[in-house]
Amino acid sequence: MSPPADVPIPPDLMRRYSRSSAGRAWLASLPDMIRGRLDQWQLELDLEPGTLPWSGHGGVVVPVRAAGVASALKVAFPHDEALVERHALALWDGHGAVQLLASDAGTCSMLLERLDAARSLRTEPMETALEVWGRLMRELCLVPDGRPQWQEFVHVAARAEQWSDDLPAEWEQLGRPFPRWLLEAALEVCQTRGAVGRRSSDDVLVNTDFHYLNILARLDEGGSAAATGFAAIDPQPMVGEAEFAVAPVLWNRIPDLPARDPAAGLLARCHDFSVAAGLDPEVARQWSLAREVDNALHYASRPGHGGDMARSLWVASTLAGRTLDGLPAAHDLPEPGGDALNSSPA
Repeated sequence: MSPPADVPIPPDLMRRYSRSSAGRAWLASLPDMIRGRLDQWQLELDLEPGTLPWSGHGGVVVPVRAAGVASALKVAFPHDEALVERHALALWDGHGAVQLLASDAGTCSMLLERLDAARSLRTEPMETALEVWGRLMRELCLVPDGRPQWQEFVHVAARAEQWSDDLPAEWEQLGRPFPRWLLEAALEVCQTRGAVGRRSSDDVLVNTDFHYLNILARLDEGGSAAATGFAAIDPQPMVGEAEFAVAPVLWNRIPDLPARDPAAGLLARCHDFSVAAGLDPEVARQWSLAREVDNALHYASRPGHGGDMARSLWVASTLAGRTLDGLPAAHDLPEPGGDALNSSPA
């Protein structure tokens, strides 16, 4: 299972996928998949000796050169989001998102435009993040057409219908981990927005994981940092109401909310990001509430994620207009990935 000496597998990726038989099998096949794509696409490794390739929650990204051009080889563990990522990137064709240069469905591999991994919207001033996010969001909201890739995506309204069934059952099974009124608020969103979504003629391609760390600066043709320009990476594409995409900018960068009144700051952020992208702030608030209740139940089912659950409950209840008592202060909440035992994506 040893990878080629010049393409080491990041230890965090090894730890994450060594926990299951499917993950171990994928790790065992990863070196051959990397070698195969290097040969298939005639790529040259561009990895400094002694350095590790980049890795996220679901795969490894190796810096390469394709005909001399700085590029990136991504090989992902085959999960739902990874299987449809290439279809969304093909539809966007580099407009607002990283450019897809080639893909191999059998190995869940993609050859991508190289971006600046050291510069994301996570460290940009919030004013810059607001402007960039809004502009990219407008580019990414494609209207469905006749291309076959559209058939690969789940509809947001279908997800809402699933939540209507699953959330109450999970809430009961987990011992009612938060007040019933917050669950009911999420269910009301699922019922109303789900029904609207099924009747709507305003469907677009939705990047549902569109947060600050998933927006990287572009490089120039020589592979150096470009003066301007950002692009989305790692989308989790669906089809439906564009406002479903707002939630991740609310549950990230909570410490940047105003110290005096973070709850008002969260609501203002929801409004401002929605307006910057030409979206309906009230619909964005509703979807974000439902998404965070779903996240809270996810974290409640996983030991060691108390901080993550508290963050989700703070965001969800604040968006509902009744911030729950007994939670840590907003600025004491962990960022996604900040819990001691948390290895979830942001």
